[in-house]
Amino acid sequence: MAGDPYKELGVSRGASADEIKKAFRKLAKELHPDKNPGNTVADERFKRITAAFDLLGDKEKRAKFDRGEIDADGREQFRGFGGGQTRGAGGNPFGQGGARQQGFENIDLDELFGGMFGGGARPGGARSGGFANAGLGRGADVKATLEISLEDSISGATRRIQFSDGRTLDVTIPKGAADGQTIRLRGQGAPGASGRSEAGDALITLKIARHPIFTRDGADLTMDLQVTLSDAVLGGKVPVRTPEGTVSMTIPKGSNSGKVLRLKGRGAFADGKRGDLLAKLMVMLPEEENAALTKVAQAMRDAGPYKPWRD
Repeated sequence: MAGDPYKELGVSRGASADEIKKAFRKLAKELHPDKNPGNTVADERFKRITAAFDLLGDKEKRAKFDRGEIDADGREQFRGFGGGQTRGAGGNPFGQGGARQQGFENIDLDELFGGMFGGGARPGGARSGGFANAGLGRGADVKATLEISLEDSISGATRRIQFSDGRTLDVTIPKGAADGQTIRLRGQGAPGASGRSEAGDALITLKIARHPIFTRDGADLTMDLQVTLSDAVLGGKVPVRTPEGTVSMTIPKGSNSGKVLRLKGRGAFADGKRGDLLAKLMVMLPEEENAALTKVAQAMRDAGPYKPWRD
């Protein structure tokens, strides 16, 4: 890091632990890479304040620094060895930035950053863990739920999710995605505590929204298909909506309401297999009175009623 960690955080040497923590939190929010994409100056400054807090946030290391026993990079100082040789713990020399670093063990990520790493992700974002992963190791994973349409789950799509800090991610929905499936976006979680180590992942759980037309039954989809009386009596081809567009279906002559017709391979996915679309016919009479239909119906009644049910 080099330089004075107190100056990096903008606090006095007599600052309390709480003052140091507040100063770091304020600067970290301002300089975090997610809020300054492509800004190398802010990125370097973020690394310096993180290293400064790593030293001053640790009571023991801060005391050693104040006594001159370690430098701003946490390396032990040995006076009188050719101008001051620097060594790490156990007497092993370290190069620049090679000092063993600790800290953050008792700092909660949500508390420190106010949920900016997915604690309030829309919708259903899960609370992130702290930096308990081990000092300045890999950043924490963040979790969120993304609601998608049935069509997206079948055909695949790219959808954008927004976190509470304003950060957005484009999520690729694979073809045949399942309800409850989790997509891992590597390196899109919380950054490593030092700003240099590996970032965590974003874990996006997919939730398939309820559809106004189709109902899932495993891999199959069911729907009600309204047909005219003439098509039901005489048969014919009618348009049918599917998750991937409209297709033509043949209605057999003399079809009744409740008859189920099957469109193979037009359903959803389950266990990697595509189901069918099951269309239940609903014979609909004209909304307005039809003189010709009334005349036919009267003639049928006069000829003798037929049995409308089956034993």
